[in-house]
Amino acid sequence: MVRVKICGITTPEDAESAVRAGADAIGLVFAESPRKVSAEMARAIVATLPPFVAAVGVFVDEPAGAIEEIARYAGLSAVQLHGRRSPDEVHRLSAAFRVIMAFRVRDAGAYEEAAKYPTASAYLFDAYVEGKMGGTGKLIEPGLLPSPSVQEAFQRPWILAGGLTPENVDRALLLARPYAVDVSSGVEASPGRKDAEKVREFIARVRGFDHAERGTLRTVRG
Repeated sequence: MVRVKICGITTPEDAESAVRAGADAIGLVFAESPRKVSAEMARAIVATLPPFVAAVGVFVDEPAGAIEEIARYAGLSAVQLHGRRSPDEVHRLSAAFRVIMAFRVRDAGAYEEAAKYPTASAYLFDAYVEGKMGGTGKLIEPGLLPSPSVQEAFQRPWILAGGLTPENVDRALLLARPYAVDVSSGVEASPGRKDAEKVREFIARVRGFDHAERGTLRTVRG
């Protein structure tokens, strides 16, 4: 089953709406962004989540010590790291939290770079846009998606992000075959506020893809 993370949550109401729609995780942004939340806001949002829904903190170039402090205070399940990170920093953080290491895909070098972070729990791949760490609304070009052999070499789950919407997510899943998808601007009413109907439609499309894949597998097995 493909997991779904609804990122850029800024209110308990949007978190609750995402959970009702079937989200597996929510993302809380601590970097400069229209979707930025404070540690106090994040803590209040996390407190509303039911068991088995993960809260992921998104950080850009934040010192490891500050990330640990915020993550513990807010009750985060995992941390998602963007920007320049040393493998040692990731190793340190992975001792206390599940770490999702994020990469912008300009070419196949992004996948080679991921191999330098073996202690990360998962990798996230987003489209490359000069000067922006994420939230660009741009899809990774199909020719730059990781091939099955590259995915096997990861030995880690990987997450597809960037430019996903209810209208294109099923095709993206067919091309990419990721462990999970991450969406933010593609399900928004305005920057920082989610559109509940778009969230429902997005997750329904992912679940529809899962259902179709299971049906195909049953047909092949006969």
